[in-house]
Amino acid sequence: MPYEWKTTAPDDFGAVSFTLTARPYRSLPRRGFVWFIGVTAVLIALPMIALLGTVLLWGLLPFIALTMWGLWHGLQRSYRSGEITETLTLTNRELNLCRHDPGRADRIWTTNSYWVRVMLRKGPVENYLTLSDGQREIELGAFLTPEERRDLCRDLQRNLQALRGT
Repeated sequence: MPYEWKTTAPDDFGAVSFTLTARPYRSLPRRGFVWFIGVTAVLIALPMIALLGTVLLWGLLPFIALTMWGLWHGLQRSYRSGEITETLTLTNRELNLCRHDPGRADRIWTTNSYWVRVMLRKGPVENYLTLSDGQREIELGAFLTPEERRDLCRDLQRNLQALRGT
């Protein structure tokens, strides 16, 4: 799962808090990236062996270098977009949501957890997950799949009910 719940032990007053950390899923880990680039370079270089010592090799080298740079740059950009993190801290008094996007200032939303309503509805995407306190509505888990947003909605509602004691 691209999201993870952590529960803290009860404090002196018996209050429990929940922390959610959500990140986009990446199917190609860093180690796989190294292998992919290496194998791609070898597979591109194999047919070039026949062109060693010819002028044609020099005509193809810029295009091969451009191809390798494009692959490298595209995968690195994908990894940067995967650094998005949403951290939700839920206590019986307060809900804090912090969204960290690379290259932007963190966006933080704080509200009274008692008034928070979790909604899963049709919207711009399937199973659009939002949190609302009556004043403001924010999206949660935009990078999750519809099934993951549905599961997250169920988990979040269960944790809110546990904190409210209902």
